[in-house]
Amino acid sequence: MQIEATGEMKKMNLVGAINNALSIALESDPKSVIFGEDVGFGGVFRATVDLQEKYGKERIFNTPLCEQGIAGFGIGLAAEGVTAIAEIQFADYIFPAFDQIVNEAAKYRFRSGGQYDVGGLTIRAPYGAVGHGGLYHSQSPEGFFTHAAGLMVVIPRSPAQAKGLLLASIRQKDPVVFFEPKALYRASTEDVPVQDFEIPLGKAEVLEEGSDITVIGYGAQINVLAKACKKAKDELGIQPELIDLRTLLPWDREAVFNSVRKTGRCVIR
Repeated sequence: MQIEATGEMKKMNLVGAINNALSIALESDPKSVIFGEDVGFGGVFRATVDLQEKYGKERIFNTPLCEQGIAGFGIGLAAEGVTAIAEIQFADYIFPAFDQIVNEAAKYRFRSGGQYDVGGLTIRAPYGAVGHGGLYHSQSPEGFFTHAAGLMVVIPRSPAQAKGLLLASIRQKDPVVFFEPKALYRASTEDVPVQDFEIPLGKAEVLEEGSDITVIGYGAQINVLAKACKKAKDELGIQPELIDLRTLLPWDREAVFNSVRKTGRCVIR
C-alpha cells in the first residue's frame, strides 16, 4: 500500500512515527492514556518523549517494574471505557503478563457473552535483535500471541506503516498487541503524512508482484526478504511475489491464498 501524499509530509524514522501517532491519539481522544516503565521521561527508546510535557502527568505516567501489573491495569482501564495504551519496555519481558493478556484481555468479550470488552487496550512492545542485546533483549515472542483468539497482533515494517497501523490499533475495538521492530527504530527515514491517518488491520500488502513463488514475512524481515527477492530475480531469473502480512492475527488469508494459487509455491520466513 502506497501512502497517499495528500497533505503535508515529513521525514520520520520509525520511533519518531510512533511518537507522532501517540501524540495524535492523545490529542484526538481525551480518554486515552499512556503508561509503562519510564514512559514519563520518554522511555528507553524515547518513543514517548515530550508527551508528558504536552498532555500532562495524569495521562502519561510511569508504572512499577511489573509487566503483569501493567497488563492487568490496562485491562481494568479498558473495561471502564478508557483508551489504554500500555508499553512493555522490551518484548522479552512480556511473558509475566502472558496470563493477563491471553486469559483475560483476549477472552473478556467472550466470557461475558458480549456484554463487556477491553477493546480499548493496546499493548506496545519493541521486539527483535539489534546485535548486542543478549538473550533478554533480543527475543521475538509474537508467535505465542498469534494462537490466542480474541487478540490482534500487528507488526509494522517502516515509519509510515508504523504510524498508520498504530493509530488503527489504538482505535480498533479489540485488544491489540503491537510489536515494534526496534532494530528499525532509527535505521532509516521516509516521508510520513503529518496528518491523522490509519492503515486497515487484517490486510496484507503485496510489495512486489511475481509469478514463480510467494514469499511471506513481516516487520524487520521484510527488508531482508526484499533483498533476497531481488537477488533471486537478478541471478536466477525467478519472479517472487513478496507479501507483508502486517497483521499476524488475524492474517489475511485471501491475499495469501490468491498469491499461492497463482505461483504454486510458498516460502514463509
